[in-house]
Amino acid sequence: MATQTNPVQQTRPRRTSNGQSATLAQNGSHALNPAKLATGLGWFSIGLGLAELLAPRRIQRLTGTSNNKTLIRGFGLREIASGVGILEKPHDPKLVWSRVAGDAMDLVSLGSALTSRKNDRLKTAGAFAAVAGVTAVDVLCAQRMSRQHHKSPTMAEAKGSIVINHSPEESYRFWRNLESLPQFMQFISRVQVTGDRQSHWVAAFPGGKSVEWDAELTEDVPDRRIAWRSSRGSDVYHFGAVDFEPAPGGRGTVVKVRMNYGGPGTAAAVFAKLAGKSPEQILHKDLKRFKQLIETGEIITTEGQPAGRSNGMTWLDEMAH
Repeated sequence: MATQTNPVQQTRPRRTSNGQSATLAQNGSHALNPAKLATGLGWFSIGLGLAELLAPRRIQRLTGTSNNKTLIRGFGLREIASGVGILEKPHDPKLVWSRVAGDAMDLVSLGSALTSRKNDRLKTAGAFAAVAGVTAVDVLCAQRMSRQHHKSPTMAEAKGSIVINHSPEESYRFWRNLESLPQFMQFISRVQVTGDRQSHWVAAFPGGKSVEWDAELTEDVPDRRIAWRSSRGSDVYHFGAVDFEPAPGGRGTVVKVRMNYGGPGTAAAVFAKLAGKSPEQILHKDLKRFKQLIETGEIITTEGQPAGRSNGMTWLDEMAH
């Protein structure tokens, strides 16, 4: 039998006729990314809210109004709450629409101020125009997010477990080396660690399709649990967790894995289908490969052998189909 010791190379994205990788990121490289725009609007809300909360008199001078400082501080608290909500859930269009509602309140307030002779109408008109411009951006972002949200499929979920003939410490250590995950995850072609808790993932599928996203660790409990999620602004929604529990009778480790994924537009169509296979099937197969790799140091395959199957599938692969 031959052994498969470097599956990372075999799962590299294929090249198109013009030599470029057929990635979804390239397909939408010139399109507005609503999630990233929403993240920017979230930070803008927090910045504006802090200014209104901490320096209401300066806001009065800039807008040329004599609005009550308590009212301005109230607007500031609303802006901060809106910004924090958007940063927590940058893919949720309802939170961006809440910004639009806040913009409407600001426009009504400034419009009312324009009718008062006590205010500096020139400054107030400038503030009205600025808020109207921000409102247009908010509406554009909210509309695009709503369209994408409507098109997005239900989040796919996969759960699985397997008993490994190794201690929880050894199993955790192997999995915690994120860059080794492509060795047993069939459709993950590359994981690059980019920070203490950050990494960049690439999933490759038949036909040269690929999806890329950034992820961050949300939990890291040595020898017990690892959890991660896609970073804010990513085109793919991906959440996962793996738990390492001592098997009964000291017979190794029970490895339990849960993954959820989805995404807007084309990314969702490719990522959710996973080459037309069931997420449970894929995870089951990946766990079998993980067991072989950690216990024997290699993944057995009959590919390239005269008596082997033409598609290179082993009994292990067939069990996962």
